Amino acid sequence: MSSLLPAAPKFRLSKPDWVDSPKVLRTEVLAGLVVALALIPEAISFSIIAGVDPAVGLFASFTMAVVISVVGGRKAMISAATGAIALVIAPLNHEYGLGYLIAAVILAGVFQVILGALGVAKLMRFVPRSVMVGFVNALAILIFMAQVPELHDVPWMVYPLVAGGLALMVFFPKVSTVIPAPLVSIVILTVITVAAAIAVPTVGDKGELPSSLPVPGLPDVPFTVDTLTTIAPYAFAMALVGLMESLMTAKLVDDITDTHSNKTRESIGQGVANIVTGFFGGMGGCAMIGQTMINVKVSGARTRLSTFLAGSFLMVLCVVFGPVVSDIPMAALVAVMIMVSVATFDWHSIQPKTLKRMPLGETLVMTVTVIVVVATDNLAIGVVVGSITAMVIFAKRVAHLAEVSGVVDPDGNQVVYAVTGELFFASSNDLVYQFDYKDDPDDVVIDLTDAHIWDASSVAALDAIETKYKQRGKKVTIIGLNEPSATMHERLAGQLTGGH
Repeated sequence: MSSLLPAAPKFRLSKPDWVDSPKVLRTEVLAGLVVALALIPEAISFSIIAGVDPAVGLFASFTMAVVISVVGGRKAMISAATGAIALVIAPLNHEYGLGYLIAAVILAGVFQVILGALGVAKLMRFVPRSVMVGFVNALAILIFMAQVPELHDVPWMVYPLVAGGLALMVFFPKVSTVIPAPLVSIVILTVITVAAAIAVPTVGDKGELPSSLPVPGLPDVPFTVDTLTTIAPYAFAMALVGLMESLMTAKLVDDITDTHSNKTRESIGQGVANIVTGFFGGMGGCAMIGQTMINVKVSGARTRLSTFLAGSFLMVLCVVFGPVVSDIPMAALVAVMIMVSVATFDWHSIQPKTLKRMPLGETLVMTVTVIVVVATDNLAIGVVVGSITAMVIFAKRVAHLAEVSGVVDPDGNQVVYAVTGELFFASSNDLVYQFDYKDDPDDVVIDLTDAHIWDASSVAALDAIETKYKQRGKKVTIIGLNEPSATMHERLAGQLTGGH
């Protein structure tokens, strides 16, 4: 007997691409270092949002990246502490404390494993391209907007440093691509600010870096039903938001690298990573879109090694080179993220010639997705609203494709109505009004050879048509049903209202 559940993801062991290629190895190592540097201020900022110590966010970024590099389904994608997760669990921490937050992270991981095993990743096929484009463009806008506070009310030297960093990342690749331009920019700007003793905001100003590695332990909460009912809503919300952002990011990386990834494995992997993160005292997380773009699009990484090293380097930089990392000017990292936002935005999608050719509905869906994401600062909400908008537009468009044409026999004893198109809740509502109940002959044939019944609304509409004819003493015969339509009609006909 075949199972209703999708097959478990297969974990195949294969020789990594970087083993026999020094060039690939160098790319992966340097990409991991750049991402690790960019992760530090982000993780600290998200810790502040969640109301926890900076070490909680940094530990989460370390464990998430290292674990997902092994169990995840999308190579080169970066998972760490994120703002979306921080916003979801912040109220729980503020009201109940860190122990409950950690417990919620572990439970969220369990939910993600279950959802992944149930095949939630397959829902990604229902996300239209216009929503994906809106998601990418909104992401680019959010990345840029996140840098604005770093440019407000700061010493004037921050601005030339940011400009210099951008110039380095634009022109250095024309000289050499051996070392990632963002890394060159960070190093040069750090040397300049330290050597010249320029007083500008630094990474160290964001918060104190941890001086030791995280240790495993259980969350400090009573193991009771009350605790479970308290953390479950937050954990489930975190699981859904984390999966949606991770799967959308995985799809984006698939498109950029022209490769396919195992979304079911990624879903389960996110859960495993969050469970491990919770037991190590981290705040949990999901795929980080900005850092993933640095890794894949800017630095050119393509393997799991860059993800693993991003997490590993993060801890090495914090524990071993904390004083040095603390001196990195925020202007250098702001420049990197601005470059990422520019590279991420789909500029082709807003060109006048593209907008002129694109159907109005597609442009509307993209615009709605962008507006909702930017307004709510939540990518998951934007994707849901954008997808619903796309479905409504699609339903409205398809509703007009169902047509009815009637032909009366020469002797006037029979009329044959040919129905063509897709019959579902939107199109079947008007079906009832396309028949001439009063003047038709006594023998009515409805031919559905070129139609398909999709839902109970369509069966109810056919019932209503039969009832109207029956009230006038006329007989209705339905012919031409394909097998799925016939099965649904046979099961539901006459059973949808109390009057039958």
